[in-house]
Amino acid sequence: MPTASIADLIEDRFGTRIDPGPDVPAAATLARILARRTHRRYADRAVPDDLVRTLLACAFSASAKSDLQQSGVILVRDPAKRAAIAGWIPDMPWIAQAPVFMVWIGDSRRIRRICELRGKPFGNDHLDSFLNATADCALAMQTFILAAEAAGLGSCCISAVRNHAQALADLLEMPKWTFPVAGLCLGWPEREGFISARLPLSLSVHTDRYDDSRLEEEVDGYDRRREARNPTPPEKQRDRDLYGTSSEDKARQVSHTERDNLGPFVRRQGIGLE
Repeated sequence: MPTASIADLIEDRFGTRIDPGPDVPAAATLARILARRTHRRYADRAVPDDLVRTLLACAFSASAKSDLQQSGVILVRDPAKRAAIAGWIPDMPWIAQAPVFMVWIGDSRRIRRICELRGKPFGNDHLDSFLNATADCALAMQTFILAAEAAGLGSCCISAVRNHAQALADLLEMPKWTFPVAGLCLGWPEREGFISARLPLSLSVHTDRYDDSRLEEEVDGYDRRREARNPTPPEKQRDRDLYGTSSEDKARQVSHTERDNLGPFVRRQGIGLE
């Protein structure tokens, strides 16, 4: 349970102090969310199946678009399948090491089958259907993560599974109208992780209109704050031969084309993106 005040936790995460006062409703819950962190190292200790199922019940209590519930999860328990996924992503050894690994999926199949069972056409084979299933999945997965952390567990999202979307779909026998959104490692943390700095709220929160007029100033301050607390060693910085050494990690990351085969994969799964 976090011992720092809510104001301290906000300042630690965003670099700006917001003090909601001493009588905040559900202060413990808010503090836990503000103090959340990713964990990539896990103790050699099993997570009970009943606890996983309870957390999944919490996850699928999340909001869902029009109650269509277009999300799902595949628990990867077969050692050979887990090893295959870990082999595709060798720079993330925690995929193999975590006590539990799962793949969260967008599921547009279920509602289409229900339409067929009820003798109704499915009239929404377009981009919004894909977006709805993705949003449903993201909401359920984040709710699972928060529930897991409340139970003392740690987790790490793995978006890199989408680099291997077709192979993953084949491995997990994912039928038409389903697609992977992210993998998730789960276990008892071996050590305390660190709180990842976030962009200031002034860049994410807009009133009445979108406003990024202070982007350069705010991002420069964010880079300095992040590097001062969790500096990236030069040997771990991407593309040093091209860009040298600096704190511009995220710009470096997206300078490379990645997952441009995802759209064709989703279309092969039968989902319209127009």
